[in-house]
Amino acid sequence: MGTWERLRRVAWPLAAGMLVAILLTSSNADAAWIVFGAVAIVALAMSAAAGRARPRLGNAASGGEATASGLPVSARDVFERLPDPLMLLDASERVVFANRAMRAVIGVDAERKHVSSLLRTPAVLEAVRRSAARGEPTSVEFTFPVPIQRTYQAYIARIAGGPVATILLLHDLTAMKRAEQMRADFVANASHELRTPLAALSGFIDTLKGHARDDMAAREQFLGIMTVEAERMRRLIDDLLSLTRIEQNEHVPPSGETSLETVLREAMATLMPLAKAEGISLEMAAAPGMPPVAGERDELIQIFQNLIHNAIKYGKPGGHVWLSLGLAAAPGGRGAEQMLAAGIRDDGEGIPQNAVPRLTERFYRVDVKRSREKGGTGLGLAIVKHIVNRHQGRLTIESMPGEGSTFTVYLPAARPAGAVTEMS
Repeated sequence: MGTWERLRRVAWPLAAGMLVAILLTSSNADAAWIVFGAVAIVALAMSAAAGRARPRLGNAASGGEATASGLPVSARDVFERLPDPLMLLDASERVVFANRAMRAVIGVDAERKHVSSLLRTPAVLEAVRRSAARGEPTSVEFTFPVPIQRTYQAYIARIAGGPVATILLLHDLTAMKRAEQMRADFVANASHELRTPLAALSGFIDTLKGHARDDMAAREQFLGIMTVEAERMRRLIDDLLSLTRIEQNEHVPPSGETSLETVLREAMATLMPLAKAEGISLEMAAAPGMPPVAGERDELIQIFQNLIHNAIKYGKPGGHVWLSLGLAAAPGGRGAEQMLAAGIRDDGEGIPQNAVPRLTERFYRVDVKRSREKGGTGLGLAIVKHIVNRHQGRLTIESMPGEGSTFTVYLPAARPAGAVTEMS
């Protein structure tokens, strides 16, 4: 092949790359639309080339020109490396190509399947049909509610002729939507929960500046109460910031592996002094040979410190808290996969049945006065819930008044290296 022929065959990817660079440096347009436009130019070039000549089969290693789907090998390489999920459809709305990012959303086996069997979202399917009918680019926002809620913007365009008839690009809006919601929640929660300790501090300051200015006994009493209220505000702010950080990353699966037994024993050791001060015994029983879990060690320790701390605070004075670890079936019939089940049981007074479903809500307390007296912020179980969600686990709560409570965290074992997770 001559030099001129080689240059001609790479002209379209070079042109697309130059267009992206120019737009990124000189335009205020949405970056997702810029990438989408570049992909559309590439696909148009491919369609035009397909109309002039039938592609020959080959592969990247041998320098072949096209794959079985009709896409040039160089085009597949470019599309495969895009960070946003990309899908190319033929005239019958069947998948010609789905890149790595798209396969993480819809599953690994996508080619030749109809788009409706992969993206079961009426708004997206309607946008594909509308773009086909009108021949105009369109976009639509949609949400995948499970396993973790994710929000995408779908960009869709129709191309006439060639192996590719429709381009569908997804842009992940999850982090942006979560940030917007967290800002609103933080303002609402902080303004509500901080109002009481701030009012108390303000009242005591006014009293000390006024008629109690020279009252030493009142001064010592008020300063003690002010210290307690300031400490409560610090805990509340710390928990709010922790919850905000966890919610920001809830849709991102954890990348590390850790021993759940080690996590439990470390959390128990940290709270042993508090348990001794309350006259409560901590005991742990773990089945041997437990596999590791996929998870962030610090976040998992935070889960069990919260649960053990609650068991100590609300358990029977001079009673017991039992920790257990073993294998169990996923709760609620969620498949046949066995999970690691870590339980924390106390022998306290229990929780009313009508309160159990609301325990993981922000700032929900069964007994507000008692919770505040014990230093609770009402955020501990909300933090536990969001960390468990990030780790693709489950939290169950069993309690009967007068019989204590059991909080059980179910977490999937870490998958062997090289295993692939499919989502549908």
